[in-house]
Amino acid sequence: MSVVAMAQDETPPYPQDYFRNPLDIPIFLAGNFGECRPGHFHSGTDIKTLGKENQPVHAAAQGYISRIKMEKGGFGHALYITHPNGYTTLYAHLNEFAPELQAYLKKKQYEQRRWDVDLELRPEQFPVKKGSFIAYSGNTGASTAPHLHFEIRNTKTEHPLNPELFGLPIEDHVQPLPTEVVLYEGDPLTFYNDHTVTLPLAKKGDTYKPTKSIDPVFKLKGDTILTLATNTGIGININDYMEGSDNTIAFYTAKLYVNDSLQSEIILDDIGYDETRYINAYADYKTKELNDKWIQLLFKLPGNGLGHIYHHLNNDDGRITLRDSNPAKVTIEITDDRKNKTVIGFYLQAIADSASKTFTSDCTPADSNYCHFNTPHTWSCANVNFTWSAGTLYDDVCLKVSTVPYSDGYSDQYRIQEPWVPMHKAMPLRIKPKKPIPFDLRSKVVMMYSDDHDKDGRAATAVENGWYESHVRNFGTYWLETDTTAPVIKSLQKDNANLSKARQITFQVADNKTSVHSFEGLLDGKWICFEQHNGLFFYKFDEHCLKGKHTLVFRATDENGNESSFHYHFTR
Repeated sequence: MSVVAMAQDETPPYPQDYFRNPLDIPIFLAGNFGECRPGHFHSGTDIKTLGKENQPVHAAAQGYISRIKMEKGGFGHALYITHPNGYTTLYAHLNEFAPELQAYLKKKQYEQRRWDVDLELRPEQFPVKKGSFIAYSGNTGASTAPHLHFEIRNTKTEHPLNPELFGLPIEDHVQPLPTEVVLYEGDPLTFYNDHTVTLPLAKKGDTYKPTKSIDPVFKLKGDTILTLATNTGIGININDYMEGSDNTIAFYTAKLYVNDSLQSEIILDDIGYDETRYINAYADYKTKELNDKWIQLLFKLPGNGLGHIYHHLNNDDGRITLRDSNPAKVTIEITDDRKNKTVIGFYLQAIADSASKTFTSDCTPADSNYCHFNTPHTWSCANVNFTWSAGTLYDDVCLKVSTVPYSDGYSDQYRIQEPWVPMHKAMPLRIKPKKPIPFDLRSKVVMMYSDDHDKDGRAATAVENGWYESHVRNFGTYWLETDTTAPVIKSLQKDNANLSKARQITFQVADNKTSVHSFEGLLDGKWICFEQHNGLFFYKFDEHCLKGKHTLVFRATDENGNESSFHYHFTR
């Protein structure tokens, strides 16, 4: 096994010939490590499977199957292999496993009477060699198209690492493609009050340069951006690609230079699941929510816990401070993990025209609604209260809470902050009804939520003095309603059908306010293994369903205990 020696600014010393391609087809990426995803960084490589399911998947190296996990979302059907060299590989969105694994899984599912199991295995149970067949690829869990999600993790820390740095056979000669540079006026007290300007980029020679601006704070003159702000953060809208795939992927490193001196550097490697939600501080959450763009920040917000991906931060946060009226040369170098490089270049110059600068904060640290990112905060009035802990915010905020009269529920609607301000931690939110809730409905109370586009609900718990509580992880609008409607079950087969040639039975289940909390299928009175994928619930015929006539009862219960039963008759 060879190991790459790591020089300064080079790739980490990961083994280069230890892991093989887990598929029998060439690697083309549908996604890669460090990509921005809603609420998380992408933690591995998504390998295309020719647009089909059931490609054979092989162990990337010698080891043993250490974990089998089945879940409706996330990784779907997943296998973990622990290797003797300190790494663990993960294979996700699979269909069926190798026969001996599939038999073991089914045995445990029927013993536990649930399909969504998480099984830890001993080294002697299922050892594998490099190249051993372990499963077929699929489209299970939170997958939108057939592919294999493949990860390499540090076994000790459980942190995912960048698989493309381990010598996998991936051909990529395409440079990252930037489309916009975004400047953030850093003079206001909080990032969420920053004035921003987005400038399109065009390639001139070997360098991408901003092409236009009609902004009063950031004006463009040639390749020089004239600014009234003395403290400026830089963000970029950029994607990478590879030959043979039209999917966007992420860059590996980003370096920001000011007057040829390194101002900040980002290296996207080694991001743990316990810290992946900091994506909401690494990227401009507001722009993503309002304009559906991933703007990646080359400076660090104060509450961003991903300190280890940032290097050489000047001014402690990587923002650019203009100390005089001389133009500052700004250079941004972006490389992918195959060392393809893209350069963005322009000048930034401060101009003394403070009279025309009108962008100021709407509150100050002395105001009661000013909340520091690193301190807890409690807000309370007659019918709503909440408390968040330190570390819930990524930067200071000017808290806003407003009440909107609402006659269709049991409370008014309470708008807390703005949905485009992110929260890192959940907080307990309590709302008191404005009118009595009948006794028989008190277990049916739902805390509804709206982000100005969609709405959903979660069961609320009665606490002392008539309050109802739920833990929430987003700012937005909340109110109380009740839910007495059971989930609606629809069969995707005709009743009394002959299913002798069918592979499975499928039901579609929808709940009007919350979600399906539990479900089960009873075939002639005996439990059978139904699986959930989004709103579909299906049973694949196996030895538990013999030939003949059968009665199947399928039940689904929502978060508030409302239950539906569906009786289905068929011939096998």
